[in-house]
Amino acid sequence: MVHKMSLASLAIAASVAGLALLPAAASAAPVAPAVRPVSPHTAPAFNASGSYTLFQSNGVNATVNVTQDSLGKLYGSATTGRAAGTIESGASVDGTSIQFTIAWTNGPHGRYTGSLGADRRLSGFTFDLGHPESQATWATTQTF
Repeated sequence: MVHKMSLASLAIAASVAGLALLPAAASAAPVAPAVRPVSPHTAPAFNASGSYTLFQSNGVNATVNVTQDSLGKLYGSATTGRAAGTIESGASVDGTSIQFTIAWTNGPHGRYTGSLGADRRLSGFTFDLGHPESQATWATTQTF
């Protein structure tokens, strides 16, 4: 009986040791990260602060008064010949890119995206969030 117990103990020990010798990577399935990595924020490559005009291809030019903080967040107001507006939260400069939404007092919410060109001027694309078919390109003459 002692001999049978010793064999049983040896068999268990060999089984446990055998499992421990298997490479963990070969026996384990890859694990996806629990949280999707956040894309890194790029430091602002320019300061968009100031008062300047966005010349739009649809003829409705907007003058903006912008303040930019050290993280690239934008705050401010805008006017056209027909309406006034406020730059909504979430506006920012990220590297050489700029994006903001203006909530106009006459109803539309204009989404503006653009970038700093080699000539140090801003240019981009805008559309009305409520009527995406209403679109225009825009550019500044001011350099940054």
